[in-house]
Amino acid sequence: MLIGVTREPTGETRVAATPATVRQLIGLGYDVVIERGAGALSAFADPAYAEAGAALGSGEDAWGADVVLRVNGPAPEDVQKLKDGAYLVSTLAPALNPELVEVLAARDLTVLAIDTVPRISRAQSLDVLSSMANIAGYRAVVEAAHEFGRFFTGQVTAAGKVPPAKVLVAGAGVAGLAAIGAASSLGAIVRATDPRPEVADQVKSLGGQFLPVVVDEQAQASTDGYAKATSDLYNEAAAKLYADQAADVDIVITTALIPGRPAPKLITRADVAAMKAGSVIVDMAAGMGGNVEGSVAGQKVVTENGVSILGYTDLAGRLPTQASQLYGTNLVNLLKLLTPAKDGEVVLDLDDVVQRGITVVRATGTGKGERLWPPPPVQVSAAPAAPAVSAPVSAKPKRVPLSAAARFALVLAGIAVFWLVVALAPAPIPQDFTVLTLAIVIGFYVIGKVHHALHTPLMSVTNAVSGVIVVGALVQAGLGVHPIQVLAGIAILLASINIFGGFAVTRRMLAMFSKGN
Repeated sequence: MLIGVTREPTGETRVAATPATVRQLIGLGYDVVIERGAGALSAFADPAYAEAGAALGSGEDAWGADVVLRVNGPAPEDVQKLKDGAYLVSTLAPALNPELVEVLAARDLTVLAIDTVPRISRAQSLDVLSSMANIAGYRAVVEAAHEFGRFFTGQVTAAGKVPPAKVLVAGAGVAGLAAIGAASSLGAIVRATDPRPEVADQVKSLGGQFLPVVVDEQAQASTDGYAKATSDLYNEAAAKLYADQAADVDIVITTALIPGRPAPKLITRADVAAMKAGSVIVDMAAGMGGNVEGSVAGQKVVTENGVSILGYTDLAGRLPTQASQLYGTNLVNLLKLLTPAKDGEVVLDLDDVVQRGITVVRATGTGKGERLWPPPPVQVSAAPAAPAVSAPVSAKPKRVPLSAAARFALVLAGIAVFWLVVALAPAPIPQDFTVLTLAIVIGFYVIGKVHHALHTPLMSVTNAVSGVIVVGALVQAGLGVHPIQVLAGIAILLASINIFGGFAVTRRMLAMFSKGN
């Protein structure tokens, strides 16, 4: 089968295939034709495609292929360029473009919306939304930093102190987490909020502070990988949080989107008016209606109080080379799934939940396609299960410590055994037994009574060596020779200093790295 890669509409810098992905497609048994100039805005010249093994052709050649790959969905007039029975793979947002779905269903086509991949583990390599959102989140921070015009990181210089920028990220999905990581790496103080409680640890792991919206209702975990519409009670509490944060932070990045619905309004005009002059808002949902009142899709707006609202809808396209490579790789992974025999023939299996989830229209051979949108729901993650009620387990009997009298009796028994061995056993058993006893006592107090945090390999070795020195010196001190006794005393002193000094230094080092110090 022949794969065609067409040019994108004006304003789109990405392309659906790169020279690297063309080689992979050819490796799956396909022939590839690239419309001339399709990759020019992504820094992929036509000779690079030809070198990779693709044929260069006209727009008619690409649109007339068996499988057509695109970044953006086709215009209604472009649909007529597709041949009957062809496969079209692109982003479509079918839930928001029902008219386009109807136009596609009027033709005998198989249409796959790569932006509707279910968010399950084995479909991650096909998830175009995640790969593009990752780039867009990073680029949002770059755009904000450029517009902000000041340091993100705090600095102390001879000319004065520069405070770090404060960044609020609304929505901790893929784009939000990418923004958190980028802003944190630049040295900003980053805060984030999200209605999904399970993302709190991810925010913290990237250096951000998670701001929970506290309401008198239990937050529900996501069951499909996306945020859900929130309750009125939650929205009221979130509005107060956004109002408080807007007056404090320098940069706000909003990423909140709900599949198939307009973007929720998070930042009001009053919140914008409360922000400091020179502050920046990046509304990443501007193309879907916007999270910020006053944002305009594709434009920069400066408010009366000097706040810049960026409503750019092409953030991923502002890094076109990498975005095209990631998008092209997503398509290659899809075609690997659709080409199990690697023979250049597409085999669509609607019993596969991934393939069913992206199939919007299926060719029937009757002149019209069968509309298959929307697909059956797929649960990709479960809410935390309630703890199981287990049968009561009988409590373990408490360990009763020895009484003072019992401990005293054991000490007396030990002394009696020690005296009997020393007094009655033939030489050299008394001397060896004395060394063994001292080694046990010293080892117990030097090693057994030490906090576990101090049991480092270096500490263990030095304590063992010092313990042997102490035991040997104690034995030598009992020989009655004065010079040997003096040297033994010095050895005991130095070894003791090494043991107890080592503990003190290690405790101070551990305290330096303890939280809150």
